[in-house]
Amino acid sequence: MQQVAFLLAVSALFSQILALVRDKIFAHLFGTGPTLDVYYAAFKVPDFLFVTIASLVSMTVLIPYFTREYAKDKEGARIFLDSVFTVFFWLLIASALISYFMIPKLAGLVTPGFSVAQRLEYIHLSRILLLSPFFLGLSGHIASISQSFKKFFAYALSPVLYNVGIIVGALLLYSRMGSAGLAWGVILGAFLHFAIQWPTVSRTGYAPHLISRIAWARVREVFIVSIPRTITLGTAQLSGLVLTSLASLLAVGSITVYNFSLNLQSVPLSIIGVSFSMAAFPTLSALFSAGENNKFSNQMKQAAGQIIFWSLPVTALFIVLRAQIVRVILGSGNFDWTATRLVAASLALFAISLVAQCLVLLFVRGYYASGSTKTPLYSNVISAICIVLFAPLLVYVYRHFDTFKFFINFLLRVDDVPGTEVLMLPLAYTLGLFINLYLHWSHFARKFGFLSLRDRVVRHSFFSAVLSGFVAYEALNFFDKLVDINTLPGIFLQGLLAGILGILSGFFLLVILKNEELRAIISALRGRFWSVRPILPPPEEKPQL
Repeated sequence: MQQVAFLLAVSALFSQILALVRDKIFAHLFGTGPTLDVYYAAFKVPDFLFVTIASLVSMTVLIPYFTREYAKDKEGARIFLDSVFTVFFWLLIASALISYFMIPKLAGLVTPGFSVAQRLEYIHLSRILLLSPFFLGLSGHIASISQSFKKFFAYALSPVLYNVGIIVGALLLYSRMGSAGLAWGVILGAFLHFAIQWPTVSRTGYAPHLISRIAWARVREVFIVSIPRTITLGTAQLSGLVLTSLASLLAVGSITVYNFSLNLQSVPLSIIGVSFSMAAFPTLSALFSAGENNKFSNQMKQAAGQIIFWSLPVTALFIVLRAQIVRVILGSGNFDWTATRLVAASLALFAISLVAQCLVLLFVRGYYASGSTKTPLYSNVISAICIVLFAPLLVYVYRHFDTFKFFINFLLRVDDVPGTEVLMLPLAYTLGLFINLYLHWSHFARKFGFLSLRDRVVRHSFFSAVLSGFVAYEALNFFDKLVDINTLPGIFLQGLLAGILGILSGFFLLVILKNEELRAIISALRGRFWSVRPILPPPEEKPQL
């Protein structure tokens, strides 16, 4: 599992680097202004369409079904896949057409604070972006097949190409087509996300096809099982839509500030949470299907320990180095120091919930591997409701209670920055995620027995996080006197050196403590890159040069 997790983590790292380049370009061109407010808002309806429709045949549901069908009858497995694909294909088209005509009617709900001109632009971009769920939905469907055969490379590469398409839109299409070029760049990326995976799936012999004779009973079974997950993801998207709607009523640029900080905290989330939970999922499915409940729980325990081991130190470093991270990645052109401080404060609030976000991803996949979709449904619905309730409540408290406002501003060092009301949105999100984690963990304890992590794992990770954060903070103050932090090279050097010293201090502490996780990681890396003998493919499988 760990080697697959490393592959996905490396891919996620490259994808996230490109995503940061993308955001750097956006920040340089537009800053935190109305253009990006409209652009990010335009994703809400297409994203809702994607998660609700695509989740009906998502890999977390389809992989266990296909694995069982394939073990019993290989030809039956092919009919099963083609039937699901056919229904899914036409459902995507029908829902996109309906959404095309509904978007103008939804504009007032999604963007109540926009001007008339902004709403017209929002409608235009949203309609273009409706093509994105189609390609991404098909891509997710065929990814289920490739992962069932333990083929991860093309899937790992797909998000990289997705971001390449968006960057092309920003650099080339925007100058010719205006903001519509940004949307067409997203469509190009979504198409590449799908296209890169098709050859891999074709080589498995199970590439899906449209058929006329559909096995409705099997399709209905998959869809019924998927309905709780669809509602789960739909409520999460609705909470995001509500936060966007609320942000449109705040200062101009609030939607952009929220999304920039959300994207930045998604880097460690993708590298740690998504990679480990995704790598664990096929193994969890196989163990539960085989009735190995003890091994299933141990696998969850191992994955959770690895997630905590990585997440806590990263959280500490993100909070301490937040201003340097934001300024280096986004700070140029129209993205000024005021925007830097606001996004950095929002990033710190998101980073607090990093451990919770990563663990929730693992628990969700663990439940789906066991065939249970109700617990993620209940937990995520309650969490989404809490986020939706917390956000306007916190905004109200922030506006009317000076003590609370002063505390938040002082803690995050934004007391002289305008537009700080937007910080209540990531705070609401963070509170909701901790509630989500508590609900998932407590139910897992009732169903499978308490997921007791070894105290040593948590203790070592916590000590490493505290030391890394402390050393990085002191190093920032030290290098503040040695470099010119008013320049990009200076602030980059300050953050880099402080981060390196923080990481090294945490590393050496783990060495002193003889941490087993660290030794296992080093052994896995050695086995992956130095000790493994190359295996040449047979002649018919060699790549064409």
